[in-house]
Amino acid sequence: MTDTAIDTLETLLAARYSCRAYKPEQVPRATIERILTAAQKTASWCNSQPWQVTITSGAATEAFRDVLYPVAAAGTPNSGDFPFPREYRGVYLDRRRESGFQLYNTLGIQRGDKAAYAKQAMENFNFFGAPHVAIITTDEALGVYGAVDCGGYVTSFMLAAQAMGLATVPQAALAFHSAVVRKHFGMADDRRVVCGISFGFPDADAKVNSYRTTRAALPDVATFVE
Repeated sequence: MTDTAIDTLETLLAARYSCRAYKPEQVPRATIERILTAAQKTASWCNSQPWQVTITSGAATEAFRDVLYPVAAAGTPNSGDFPFPREYRGVYLDRRRESGFQLYNTLGIQRGDKAAYAKQAMENFNFFGAPHVAIITTDEALGVYGAVDCGGYVTSFMLAAQAMGLATVPQAALAFHSAVVRKHFGMADDRRVVCGISFGFPDADAKVNSYRTTRAALPDVATFVE
């Protein structure tokens, strides 16, 4: 490996962000397949490659939105396949709040405006206007480790998309109503919904895409033992 290779990786990592506004233009099938081919190189435990990916385009994206949005809008209780965080505390809560306030401040949403918070959260189920959605599932029998492997796949998918000039946003929200997702796409009962990824060509002029989240410094996350 060369300095050029790590430079390329660092560039992709630095450029990637959670995109929340897209152009309506469809991504060519050949581009999507190249992303999938690259992401398929993701490492997994015992090379199990537990991920299955369902990708919507065109009318299929609209049909999925028409099914999922009303369920979320009705206040249907979340029923994901994996436990959601019990709580955010300490530095994790601080980082979550910082990220949220960056989004709200960019959109001009006043702090404490819960109605506006909720309205913005519902944009998850509009896929932020993205023309495509990828639903990532794992095999039930593989448990949390299958989901961990899928997390690696999600990162590979997003970086490959970035390299192809696309933008992405990973969405745990699309796993909130996993039974609805399985039924809509005719998935087997033993598939567990990990998350979704909305993707497409970014709308660079959209204000919501103008901010970037921060990252912790190495001393905050790494311990060297010698």
